[in-house]
Amino acid sequence: MLRDWNFEIQLDEQSDKAIYLQIADAIIKDIHSGRLKPGDALPGSRYLAQLLKINRNTVVEALNVLLIEGWLISKERQGTFVADTLPDFSDTQKNNPVTSLAESTLNRYCHLQFDDGYPDSKIAPITALARAYRQIFNQKARWQMMGYGNELGDLEFRRTIVQMLNHQRGMQVDEQSICITRGSQMAMYLTAQQLFTDGDHVIIENPGYAPAWRAFESAGATLLPAAVDKDGLLIEDVISYLQSGKKIKAIYVTPHRQYPTTVTMSLKRRLELIRLSNEHGFTIIEDDYDNEFHFGYRPVLPLSSFTELKNYVYIGTMSKVVAPALRIGYLASNDRMLVKKVGNLRKIIDVQGDNIMEQAVLQLIKEGTIKRHIKKATNYYKAKRDFTAMVLNKYIKDKATYTIPDGGLAYWVVPNKQVDWFDISKKLQDKGINIINPDVYSFDETVNGLRFGYGSLSEKDLEEGIIALGEMI
Repeated sequence: MLRDWNFEIQLDEQSDKAIYLQIADAIIKDIHSGRLKPGDALPGSRYLAQLLKINRNTVVEALNVLLIEGWLISKERQGTFVADTLPDFSDTQKNNPVTSLAESTLNRYCHLQFDDGYPDSKIAPITALARAYRQIFNQKARWQMMGYGNELGDLEFRRTIVQMLNHQRGMQVDEQSICITRGSQMAMYLTAQQLFTDGDHVIIENPGYAPAWRAFESAGATLLPAAVDKDGLLIEDVISYLQSGKKIKAIYVTPHRQYPTTVTMSLKRRLELIRLSNEHGFTIIEDDYDNEFHFGYRPVLPLSSFTELKNYVYIGTMSKVVAPALRIGYLASNDRMLVKKVGNLRKIIDVQGDNIMEQAVLQLIKEGTIKRHIKKATNYYKAKRDFTAMVLNKYIKDKATYTIPDGGLAYWVVPNKQVDWFDISKKLQDKGINIINPDVYSFDETVNGLRFGYGSLSEKDLEEGIIALGEMI
């Protein structure tokens, strides 16, 4: 067994070759040198990520490439091993084995991609946004926007977001309680850097959103996983950590539609979590990543709307509303000093946001374009959700469990039997279909569930993908 593995590789971030390909290249080199032999076990992705001091997702991508190409095999509940029968390795590939293999593999296997809930960029109000952007440059006072602005974001834009949060999401914030960021991930990173120090612990949902975990770990925090069921985060796990004597600084939750399972945290658990936060003084970091598209009566109000909650950071994004390429997120908190510190840090790494784009989006909000788009998009995604449900019922109903979501842009599908997702991923890619490896959701063991977004795919692609998935499980 090769669990305690000294992986000798120098990663070059300046190289044209992606980091995950560098890792895969090094593993192939060790296989051909004889250092790694058929049947040898590789360390887990989490251990390798810690060893190499990189994001675990990067390691997972490297392992996926090697699994697809046949260098490695995955054994359920055992791990990843060097394959007994290895691929051919021609002399022309020896100088740059992974680049040639991986690039051909990825090019061959990409006609259908299940993402984790992207919006459909084809219905985004791009024409209106471009028009608003041009109009701003034609304004007589356009020169005033060409200088430096406030590190928290354009004041008028902040006031508009504040109005939306207060009127539509029941919150009580003002323009000094909010910071505009380049997407929600930046908001997560800035929050972590100002909230955590070495020795702090943050409770996370498991399964959950790994990019947030990386942001917390980069600030020195230690992650404590808490389980999720049909009613959201298990409060019993939170209480257990609080009673353990560990210094709990914060808890990160996605209560509206939990990532990746899409479940909504029950009111009883929300109230209990708020009580625990107030009693023990930890901050609730609430990621409301998928609020806008709701198909029921109305979206559940955020935890941050409860006036009794003493310590919170609320994170949202407009990227899902317009398009993923539009990097506008925000964070709000009832701790103004924390927001001020976030602004000061943001000023060091990114003096200010994109004032021009903020003004363009502001114009679309004022003229009602965003409101009309959300209404139109909600009807569009509801129809696509219903189509997806029909296809799932036709091909997977007897093989897996799933709930039709009342909002958001993704389904969570759990096979009735334990499956080998690495093997399924490889077989689907042979059909030209990519899925997100479920390993990225889990803190420890891979969960037996798949999150797949339906928003960005056509009905034809959805049916093709679901039929293929049904054949595998």
